[in-house]
Amino acid sequence: MEGRDAEIFLMLAEELHFGRTAERLFVSQARVSQSIKKLERRIGAPLFERTSRHVALTAIGRQLYRDIAPAYRQIERGLARAISAGRGIRGVLRVGCEAPAIAELLAEPLDVFRRRYPECQLQIREVDFSDPFRMLRDTEPEVDALITLLPVDEPEITIGPVLLTEPMVLAVSGRHRLAGRDSVTLEDLASDTVLRAAHPPPPYWVPPPLPWHTPGGAEVRRGQPVDTFQELMLMVSAGRGICPLAAHAERYFARPNVVYLPFRETPSVDWGLVWVSSAETERIRAFADTVRP
Repeated sequence: MEGRDAEIFLMLAEELHFGRTAERLFVSQARVSQSIKKLERRIGAPLFERTSRHVALTAIGRQLYRDIAPAYRQIERGLARAISAGRGIRGVLRVGCEAPAIAELLAEPLDVFRRRYPECQLQIREVDFSDPFRMLRDTEPEVDALITLLPVDEPEITIGPVLLTEPMVLAVSGRHRLAGRDSVTLEDLASDTVLRAAHPPPPYWVPPPLPWHTPGGAEVRRGQPVDTFQELMLMVSAGRGICPLAAHAERYFARPNVVYLPFRETPSVDWGLVWVSSAETERIRAFADTVRP
């Protein structure tokens, strides 16, 4: 049995779902199906019972899983230790997240890094909402790399891979006149005060001239800056303004009196990995290569 086929079989035996298996291994569902069919032909019996709604191991499949899973995990651990030692990927890697939920959304690639480099301790830290680059650029930096919203055009900063792309939503109070809508457009930003973080947006995010305008030319009123995300959500809930956010906010920051409305015809937002160019290490390069989609 080839290593990749064994990996696919074991993952499918644990997930019992072709789509999730493909996502976790970064392959297509067709590749998963082909691998399982190839293995079943070699064994001469079905390993899975599958219908349109159900996937389950057969008796032979369960026995095969029990027989090869411990040995395969041991091989994985041995290879990981050898790779880690050979590449010098050990020690501590501190990765900051501008949005704490991003670490959960990227849980699978982060776990892949941990399995691949067991001698390297991966630490995930939340960075300052009002100044996400401070912990990266301090004289004694608190993080080695940062997962942040793109674009980034900062001096001496290397832009790594895009790790996640998601649509935008508009957070409004449940009492807001837009709350009953199914969706909004950028023109709706002119209907109320738009809240923002305390640090001024970098110039490459806000092309001159100021003030902000919608695509249709309406002026956007900017509210007082806030220092924390909790403060931002409290102000939205109280009806003191509205705020465009990445779509994961609806799932991770649900509030009884906050409604999240999807934007129509609005560009998605990208979350990318960045680090200080002069502080680049083998650990950072290995991390970037591993979590790259």
